[in-house]
Amino acid sequence: MSKLTDVPKRILIGRALRSDKLGETLLPKRIALPVFASDPLSSVAYAPGEVLLVLSIAGVSAYHFSPWIAVAVVVLMFTVVASYRQNVRAYPSGGGDYEVATTNLGPKAGLTVASALLVDYVLTVAVSISSGVENLGSAIPFVIEHKTACAIGAIVLLTLMNLRGVKESGKLFAIPTYLFVAGVFLMILWGAFRGLALGDTMHAPTSDYEIRPEHQGLAGFALVFLLLRAFSSGCAALTGVEAISNGVPAFRKPKSKNAANTLAAMGLLAVTMFCGIVGLAMATEVKMAENPAQDLIHNGAAVGAGFTQDPVISQVAAAVFGEGTFLFVFLAAATALVLFLAANTAYNGFPLLGSILAQDRYLPRQLHTRGDRLAFSNGIVLLAGAAILLVWIYGADTTRLIQLYIVGVFVSFTLSQTGMVRHWNRHLRAERDPGVRRHMIRSRAINTFGAFFTGLVLVVVLATKFTHGAWVALLGMVIFFGTMTAIRKHYDRITEEIAAPDVLPSDELLRPSRVHSIVLVSKLHRPTLRALAYAKLVRSDQLEALSISVDAEETKALREDWERRGIDIPLKILDSPYREVTRPVIEYVKGLRKDRPRDVISVYIPEYVVGHWYEHVLHNQSALRLKGRLLFTPGVMVTSVPYQLESSEAAKVRARRRANWHAPGTVRRGPVERRHKDAGHKDAGHKDAGHKG
Repeated sequence: MSKLTDVPKRILIGRALRSDKLGETLLPKRIALPVFASDPLSSVAYAPGEVLLVLSIAGVSAYHFSPWIAVAVVVLMFTVVASYRQNVRAYPSGGGDYEVATTNLGPKAGLTVASALLVDYVLTVAVSISSGVENLGSAIPFVIEHKTACAIGAIVLLTLMNLRGVKESGKLFAIPTYLFVAGVFLMILWGAFRGLALGDTMHAPTSDYEIRPEHQGLAGFALVFLLLRAFSSGCAALTGVEAISNGVPAFRKPKSKNAANTLAAMGLLAVTMFCGIVGLAMATEVKMAENPAQDLIHNGAAVGAGFTQDPVISQVAAAVFGEGTFLFVFLAAATALVLFLAANTAYNGFPLLGSILAQDRYLPRQLHTRGDRLAFSNGIVLLAGAAILLVWIYGADTTRLIQLYIVGVFVSFTLSQTGMVRHWNRHLRAERDPGVRRHMIRSRAINTFGAFFTGLVLVVVLATKFTHGAWVALLGMVIFFGTMTAIRKHYDRITEEIAAPDVLPSDELLRPSRVHSIVLVSKLHRPTLRALAYAKLVRSDQLEALSISVDAEETKALREDWERRGIDIPLKILDSPYREVTRPVIEYVKGLRKDRPRDVISVYIPEYVVGHWYEHVLHNQSALRLKGRLLFTPGVMVTSVPYQLESSEAAKVRARRRANWHAPGTVRRGPVERRHKDAGHKDAGHKDAGHKG
């Protein structure tokens, strides 16, 4: 059965890679740019439109504020990029904002950042895929008619591509991303040449339309609030910037330098494209409305429900290249494709962050394990499932989903930059070299400005977007925070409960015997010690402990702890280059059986018993898989050595209470069967008495 299921798996995601091939999956800068920066680069396809949609509430007259909003977004982008260049140099391990906040502000701040980033990564996939479907639907009616199903299908396809590995998926994404960037720059340059050098007048398809404003003559606080809301919508162009700081380990050496250079290139490209599209939108008189069917007026009448409002980038391309021309179709196709692939930023950021959180025991340990292709497969699948759920709930509607967006990313921006300020303060107190101090002071100034600016934007985003859907993102953050806190408490409680004592039991308690036994060992804790003691009680010709090396550091720590405690049982360690646990054990046992066909192999598996169904999800099921495989191996006996945890003891108490529970009245009257029997005996007694009389 395993071979049958292995065939489609290999077809879909490719052959398994050895652990020592991890270095070959690292990314050069030319591939890292589309892998980690596809989200902020592609956001220029919808961020300008979001600005104009908000401004349209006050009518076309408010459009003249859009260049100033673009300038504010540009300043913010450069601030964030400059700040994160300090992050990747100071914290190259890949923890990103989470590591910075945890190290400098404490675990709760770190967990807040992690919750915000996890929510934002899920929203990145949902928004990017939904926007791509809407762009593609403007050319293919079938797609827009079934956009939810098409969006879910795109997420599934993207998931399979990422399961094949970071480097391989990066090669697939590089060409469309670079084609999109080239197409946008060509449009900006050709539009500028036509307008400035040739003096041509370019008109967007909606240039002669009018907008019916929802609120006319806005002034004072109402106008300021509208502009701030438009600015917060334009800040969608910054999403994904933090993914590079989380993905530093995926870069080739020198990792920090390459990550910093990729950040700078991404910021420069995104800013140029964003400003160029906003400028051309103004020059070609693009019109956008939140409710186009009613608020867009053409020839004195509303356009009606049958009107399809094309994105800003499509309207600008139609004005510059001409609608239906080769370059117009080329840019439209590249835009739709890169919006699908923009979700790849989250597919690289979410699993990496999930792995770090799992290592810190805030998420299930399975998220820390690399899959066959050396990608964090469990994290990729979890992200896809969450994004599919969100797309299904919101019907793949970008306008509704965008309201949930960017809240999480600015929470992480603000806390991360605040943490970096404390980082530099701490190092400045110990540093005496004048040159190094000058560099630190400059870096601290950059991070201080970044913390202030992003904190200000966070307040603006919360104030302007809270009632429009941002509360959903905040609720998601609270749920993630509470869940991860509960998982950490569970793991801490289990670790404390199963910790091995420093003083081992005496030899009298661990009586040697002569039974051939193999005790499987993952870590040296109480369940392992109990299994070793039990194996010694049984007669054996040979007794050995067997461990599978998946993580070199954990294996080294196990060997050192084994020797330090002076355990008199030989420890055999098998290397597992493909990070499998079950197969090496099976092959080792079969090898022993082949060498000694008449011997019986007894395998002892230590495991601890939990009392709640949800606790099973948080622990590896390797023991269950091993028992299932070993049962079909002839001449092999499998023994589970359970270690009862406190939660299992509590479960037994609950079961005992349920067993002793009686329905109301049963104790007073007795069970129904007993009453019927007693009644029968009484009737028989009356009959006997009558018979005697």
